[in-house]
Amino acid sequence: MHAPALKPAAELAHLIHTVFPGASPEYEAARRALFVEEVELRRHETRVSEQRRALPPGPVIAKDYRFIDANGADVGLSDLFGAHDTLVTYFWMYGPERKRPCPMCTAWVGAVNGNGADIKQRVAMKIIGRSPIERQLAFARERGWRNLDFLQTANDDYPRDIGALPPEGGEWAQIIVYRKDGGQVRLFYMAQMPNEAADPGQDPRSPPEMQSLWNVLDLTPEGRGTDWYPKLSY
Repeated sequence: MHAPALKPAAELAHLIHTVFPGASPEYEAARRALFVEEVELRRHETRVSEQRRALPPGPVIAKDYRFIDANGADVGLSDLFGAHDTLVTYFWMYGPERKRPCPMCTAWVGAVNGNGADIKQRVAMKIIGRSPIERQLAFARERGWRNLDFLQTANDDYPRDIGALPPEGGEWAQIIVYRKDGGQVRLFYMAQMPNEAADPGQDPRSPPEMQSLWNVLDLTPEGRGTDWYPKLSY
């Protein structure tokens, strides 16, 4: 079955108008031109999502990675799926050497917490850090996060293998999606955007933009800026 033909974005642009009176012809023309790009971006994002979902089976995760859950129990990667076949993980930059977690990671986790209960209707989701589980849970309570599950890595094998502990030191955040395949766990998707792949003046971010902070700021005339980042407190 073939997908229905899509109307040209330029044709759809004639469906919009500025609801507030007094818009100049220049504004109306620029807004229609922007609308064309928005439609094309939406369609491209749809194609990228379809291409991602169509990835062939990824490699089997051979190592028995171990974690410590909120109850202090030792659990393996295969135990983290619960009733689901898909597991979304976010490794956040909160190692034991840090007094406080990374502000950018905190902004990401805080936004996801808002939809945590919704997300877990469809897939399992875990936030993983190197700090003791008690520290992570204490910070979650401080922020009012009630919809997410946190884990401590039992050792540094997992963060090192996923590239979250670079040889030059420090930590990197990492988003990874796993899929159950019978009795095995396979990699489904891993965000892979090295620093060298960043465009000039931008962070090495991967699409789609999953940080609601940036999505909102991208709607404004000031944009996200090039030298502003969130803080843990203001």
